[in-house]
Amino acid sequence: MRRFDSSPGGPYHAPAMGNPLQHRRTPLELAASSQAFEIYEKLRNFERLFAIVEADLSALDPDRLPAAWQGASVQGELSFGFVDAQRSLPAVAGVVAVTIDAVCQRCLEPMQLPLQAELQYVFAAAGAVVASGGDYEVWDLEEETLRPLDVVEEALIMAMPLAALHVDDPSCQAPEAQAAEAGGRVRPFASLKAQLDKEN
Repeated sequence: MRRFDSSPGGPYHAPAMGNPLQHRRTPLELAASSQAFEIYEKLRNFERLFAIVEADLSALDPDRLPAAWQGASVQGELSFGFVDAQRSLPAVAGVVAVTIDAVCQRCLEPMQLPLQAELQYVFAAAGAVVASGGDYEVWDLEEETLRPLDVVEEALIMAMPLAALHVDDPSCQAPEAQAAEAGGRVRPFASLKAQLDKEN
């Protein structure tokens, strides 16, 4: 009789496990098992968020494109559970963050934009009335199952500002303002030089 893992071909190699953030499960299953995730994912694994960042950066000339923008890391944690004693309202809580490359909508220069989102969602079928969710927002389920990765991605997309802008950067000006300032700049040493040239 041949025993499991006794092949002379070498040690047993288990197949690589998939990413649990991408496994589709019902919120009830995730909550019932008190599923928790430590998140450390590359931006490219979040297709919609990746596409938004890529489209924004396409406004830059290729030589001004940040070299490592695709390597941004999404980090955080998620915990699934119930928000009611009857264990009928599955929910998720956590926090996720990433720093993405973006284009400032005022000066049109590349910048780094930190995003952070706190997740507090209670899951319910689309159109259902949730009697009590406390401080939790209602996540309408269009399908019976979901991927935790999609919850993270949606939260980060919702955390994006309407327009990316440098904060507390006095050099950040609209291109028109920069040109006007350059054209009307006072140059006291230039007039002094002109006067000295006349005297010589």
